[in-house]
Amino acid sequence: MTPRFRPSALAKVNAWEYAVRFAFGGIVTLGTGLAAHAWGPSVGGLFLAFPAILPASLTLVHMHEGRRDTVDEARGARLGTLGLLVFAALAWILASRGPAALVLAVATAGWAVTCGVAWALVYGDEPPPR
Repeated sequence: MTPRFRPSALAKVNAWEYAVRFAFGGIVTLGTGLAAHAWGPSVGGLFLAFPAILPASLTLVHMHEGRRDTVDEARGARLGTLGLLVFAALAWILASRGPAALVLAVATAGWAVTCGVAWALVYGDEPPPR
């Protein structure tokens, strides 16, 4: 599967669907804040790897595109979450060892490499869409 942008798909989305995404994102963010308050920022930070609008997005993709695309979106979200976990781990490990800009650059590179390798492993052998 090759990532693609289809501007025509934006016309299919209703205003209430954006509101649902916003609400789900707020709920997940609230949960992250509550976890950080209850168990500390280290635990709360782990929840930042969860895509905040994923539940709403999967529901809406299922409504518009069907089960197959929903499964594919969930697979992609898992790959992105893996990348965010690597980013968080690198940032946490390196936070006190160097300047913030360097830590951010290394963590971002770790995210990009992780996501790129994961994508190649999962999708690399699939034929391109016709």
